[in-house]
Amino acid sequence: MKKFVAVLVVVSLAGCVTVPSDALVVTPELLQRRQLEIRKYTGIKEADILAASANVLQDLGFNIEESETNLGVITANKERGGAGAGEIVAKVIVGVFTGIYIPWNKDQKIRVSLVVRPSLQAKAGDEYLVRVTFQRIVKSSNGATSMESLSEPELYTHFFDKLSKAVFIEGKTI
Repeated sequence: MKKFVAVLVVVSLAGCVTVPSDALVVTPELLQRRQLEIRKYTGIKEADILAASANVLQDLGFNIEESETNLGVITANKERGGAGAGEIVAKVIVGVFTGIYIPWNKDQKIRVSLVVRPSLQAKAGDEYLVRVTFQRIVKSSNGATSMESLSEPELYTHFFDKLSKAVFIEGKTI
């Protein structure tokens, strides 16, 4: 009987959840972000794009976490120190004068998600879209964790420049 009541409560509460009316609205910012994250490649097989992408990520210092070639997905990460010496010194000085402990970024992980999918306009199946996203996960000295998407255009431009060269080389291998 307890299980039935619990299920009834969960089902009734689930009906109260609503999706915001603007949740699926495409904004200009979203379109700009997609243009930053997506590139089109033609005349090369999906497996070759995935291989070139994995090589570029490893060249950039990322460790491949997961690779699912049947789905066209690669995830990778890179561990980095979170705080520079200047940040720590400034927060210590502020803490000394105010008596307030200010946590600093202790460790950070840069995470990459890459998806390759066929272009909807492709006729022969030789045109693919590559979408890459970068996120930063930061652990503070007080144990708090935060996550943010990275949207610096230089980061994406650098990645796609290297990928374009790697795709060209990968497509020319025999």
